Amino acid sequence: MRDEHVEIDNATLTFEFRAKSGKIQTLRLRDPRLARIVGRVRDLPGQELFQYVDEAGTRHTVGSADVNDYLRAAMGEAFTAKDFRTWAATVLAAGDLCGEDPPETGTEAKRRLKRTIDAVAARLGNTPAVCRKSYIHPEVLAAFAEGRLSEPPAEPWPGLGRDEAAVLVFLRHLSDPAASFYRN
Repeated sequence: MRDEHVEIDNATLTFEFRAKSGKIQTLRLRDPRLARIVGRVRDLPGQELFQYVDEAGTRHTVGSADVNDYLRAAMGEAFTAKDFRTWAATVLAAGDLCGEDPPETGTEAKRRLKRTIDAVAARLGNTPAVCRKSYIHPEVLAAFAEGRLSEPPAEPWPGLGRDEAAVLVFLRHLSDPAASFYRN
């Protein structure tokens, strides 16, 4: 991402850039602290937005490999940014589908799944085909089509939103049907 891809207006950041498949993406965030930080890195020499200056005064750009290295080190596991996109896509899809009655026919299931996949793809800035194939957990889609996707529990897991808790319960149940939602 380059300096020209962000505008800062007080505490609001507006990112606009060409993503995969040539789609223009626009993202607005309101966060005074983040706006100050991004403003400082944007003011560094060079065209790359995400960069830093080390103790020796040398400028370094931050790329996807750097982000993934950081995530692995911070989490102590082999996570990458794609894992976060997959989680987000799965949570968005499950949240949309959990709020609906189970489909009565296969045709109705396909139509409703297409609508959800299109909406999630738009949020991620992907094509629906890539979103379905690479980001939304296939079992969430299958469970909805088969009428097995249920509402999230009333008391979400601490630190998770309602839809995130529903996906956690669902995935835990897939790996161990006797798994409890609640921590022991």
